Amino acid sequence: MRTTLLARRLPLTLLLFAGSLPVMAQTNWVVEKKLKIGGEGAWDYLTVDPKTHRLFVPRSTHTMVIDADSGKTLGDIPGQKIAHGVAIVPEVGRGFISDGGGDGAVVVFDLTTYAVLGKIVAQPDADGIIFEPGSGLVLVVSGDKGVLMSFKPDIDLKSGKIDAPIDLGGAPEFLASDGAGKLYVNLMDKDEVAVVDLNERKVVARWTVAPGGSPVGMSIDTKNRRLFIGCRNPRKLIVMSTEDGKVLSDLPIGDTVDATKVENGQVFASCRDGSLSVAREKSPGKYEIAQVVKTHVGASTMTIDSTAHISSW
Repeated sequence: MRTTLLARRLPLTLLLFAGSLPVMAQTNWVVEKKLKIGGEGAWDYLTVDPKTHRLFVPRSTHTMVIDADSGKTLGDIPGQKIAHGVAIVPEVGRGFISDGGGDGAVVVFDLTTYAVLGKIVAQPDADGIIFEPGSGLVLVVSGDKGVLMSFKPDIDLKSGKIDAPIDLGGAPEFLASDGAGKLYVNLMDKDEVAVVDLNERKVVARWTVAPGGSPVGMSIDTKNRRLFIGCRNPRKLIVMSTEDGKVLSDLPIGDTVDATKVENGQVFASCRDGSLSVAREKSPGKYEIAQVVKTHVGASTMTIDSTAHISSW
């Protein structure tokens, strides 16, 4: 099996990376293909549907749906002011776009037709968004208001409202869930991770990301109970225990990191300076940078299609 990783470049090109995943995850990653997808607007968080290989690309005022095999545009969802991210819930046939413009909203669309079904009133600067299967909730953070918002994906679009927001005590950027009731949120202005108990609906712990700072990207290895946090100042990839917040490793990365991902024991950090750092575990809890891939200046946002073979790109 080989895995394909996707990163974004402003304004027109999608970079595709490929590498095999052998024993001990000793992988050599290379840029395999560039897809010219066109369209207007900067890109933010990328979301991939691994079952259909569809890539959802927020472009400020609209969100494009791309066939990740061919680069063909399958749909273009209009009606956003500042689109940030996309969460998809195939079980209810809906997708959700966080729109941080104006008073903030979540745009709901049909996963088959890409038609806009409605909008949910949110908070200004609605930003990072995920579907959390353990609780069955769509979760979205507001950077300006410093809160976590939640709602059921089958929400009534005429009468439904988001749940009471949870105060995070800082400016959130991205979030990750352990699937067992705990949510971890980067607080960029506090240099912290806020730990939220989704059952109690409150912050139960705050963990420093030092020696990193200004945390933005976040991903989670639920099996080994580790967070991977991309920090901009100082520039670090922080490996943190989800049990107690202990920093297990801190690794140097490029300038202006945006996203981190973990797959098959490898950790990726994409940076706007045109570098993709690949880290691996060399001993329990201790990581090292195994490779730095040259991408393209601006290629900062990233996602992974873990089901794709190299021949499909």
